[in-house]
Amino acid sequence: MKTISKIQEWGNTHHPAWFDFFRIALGLVLMFKGIQFALNLDAFSEMMAVSKLPASFAISLVAHLVILTHIIGGLMIVLGTGTRLACLVLIPILLVAIFYVNLPENVVKPYSELWLSVSVLVALVFFMVEGDGRISVDYEKSDTKMTK
Repeated sequence: MKTISKIQEWGNTHHPAWFDFFRIALGLVLMFKGIQFALNLDAFSEMMAVSKLPASFAISLVAHLVILTHIIGGLMIVLGTGTRLACLVLIPILLVAIFYVNLPENVVKPYSELWLSVSVLVALVFFMVEGDGRISVDYEKSDTKMTK
């Protein structure tokens, strides 16, 4: 428990303001991908079926959970409320996207999603450590001392 508190304290005291704009962009990308998955649910389910996940019902359930997680998690990250929790929930989804969906395909294939997935994963890990920042719903002036 002390380690988590130390990580949160370090993230709160070493957070430049421009990180907030990066966090907001990350949340918008996640929301956009969730909406894109929802609008193309058949193609998304087919892509998941090709990735060798068992049972069609499980594929449909996982597809809907991934869509909801992307939209709600992205919104939480944009607003800056529960950013660390949203990142923690989204990281396993991105790991599955990288290792089971994108890697079996040709990595150098034009328009490959692998590089976007890796970039988003790195950003999620970063904001799991860094936290919300000044431009967020959860920011309290008296609680943290931010540096520029």
